[in-house]
Amino acid sequence: MTNLTDEKIKFLEEQAREIRVSIIEMLVSAGSGHSAGPLGMADIFTAFYFFLLKHDPKTPSWPGRDRVILSNGHICPVLYSTMAHAGYFPVEELLTLRKFGSRLQGHPHREFLPMLENSSGPLGAGLSQAVGMALGDRMDRGKTSGRFFYCFTGDGELNEGQNWEAMMLAGKEKLGNLIMIVDRNNIQIDGYTEDIMPLENLSHKFESFGFHVEEIDGHNFAEIIEAVGRAQAVFDGPSVIIARTIPGKGVSFMERDYKWHGNPPGTEIAGEPPKEEQAKIALRELRSLSGQIIGEHE
Repeated sequence: MTNLTDEKIKFLEEQAREIRVSIIEMLVSAGSGHSAGPLGMADIFTAFYFFLLKHDPKTPSWPGRDRVILSNGHICPVLYSTMAHAGYFPVEELLTLRKFGSRLQGHPHREFLPMLENSSGPLGAGLSQAVGMALGDRMDRGKTSGRFFYCFTGDGELNEGQNWEAMMLAGKEKLGNLIMIVDRNNIQIDGYTEDIMPLENLSHKFESFGFHVEEIDGHNFAEIIEAVGRAQAVFDGPSVIIARTIPGKGVSFMERDYKWHGNPPGTEIAGEPPKEEQAKIALRELRSLSGQIIGEHE
């Protein structure tokens, strides 16, 4: 994909850093929520909202926009944070996460925040929603409407059988306007995915359902953007981008640790920093990365 200059990559890295800082701040304010997945997906959401998507924050209902369907709704802090930094609503509103009367529910609720394309929470349902939207768009507008339907899912979420039913339909209908992004961070709330319900060989499974498959480093902006470009060029079937990410990316004591899947900073966890220090450590590490690549530690 063209125009991805070194200057643009540095801009995206800085946006991702700010988005991660906001994720920590909003989780601390809420006193609950998920840390690992949102931090791990910050680079991918940054690439989409600040480079890849056709969208207009000032006109969220613009008919020509691409659609973002978040299936693993528990990682909504990264969606909210990215949307706020992209200009959909004030960044200050992020501190209302999970509070009574807030538009920013613990799982996305479209009636409260109309900028969202779907409500999510029950795992496994998002791909069915995305397949329905993509199929409906093709029926209404033909195969060349020019918009894409991006469905974000977690890897642990693939334990849900509904995903595979949706994949069958997407493959049957050859939905070239559907691109699925799997957060392959290898954790879920009870442990490591390959211990709980092994998924590999994941790419072969998708290929057998008729998907074009890309496997990438989910923290490499060039790889993210190039993979989406290749997926967009596939017209005769759906695509999936399996993005290898580090859960808790950018916060040393959270990285690759499944215990932070569903816990915010300030949680008493054996072997972790004192709960009173966790937010300070996380914010200090993230803020010290200005001008550096997220996640590089001495």
